[in-house]
Order: sequence, then C-alpha cells, then structure tokens
Amino acid sequence: MTFDKAQEIATEALLHLTREPEQVGRFLAVSGIGPELIREAAEEPGFLAGVLEFYMMDEALLLSYCENSGVRPTMIAAARFALAGDPADYA
Repeated sequence: MTFDKAQEIATEALLHLTREPEQVGRFLAVSGIGPELIREAAEEPGFLAGVLEFYMMDEALLLSYCENSGVRPTMIAAARFALAGDPADYA
C-alpha cells in the first residue's frame, strides 16, 4: 500500500463519515477536534490514520463503509498502517 493510496482511502472514509451526522458527531467527540478544524486536520497523516482507526473500532460502521465503497476491510487496516506505522512503535 502506497502512502498516496492510503491517503486516498482515508480521505474517502472521512468524506463518507461527514455524510452521517450521528457518526461524525461521535468521531468529533472521540477525536477531540472541532468541526471547524476538520479540513485543516485532514491534511495530516496522523489525523487520517485516526479516521481509519475510528472505523476499525466499530465493526458495523467499518463493514457498512466497505460495502458501500468497494474497499475490503483489510485495506482499511493496511492504509492505517501506511499512514501511521505499527501501533507497537508508540507503546
């Protein structure tokens, strides 16, 4: 998975999330970011990795997004890894 492809997947996932008011509200609460900062934050790979982690924490949301977008769930994990690396590196 290339970094550019990972960014593309994460950006699409973020756009999908913004179409669901309940989910975007939940995401904003979990991430601690305000709606006015999303566009700016989306330019950061760490933020985009967080978007993918949000999907990975909710199986129903993940599977719904994957079904609608044609992306396999494993691609979400691969994209997250490409953007942020191994979570064990941060432990």
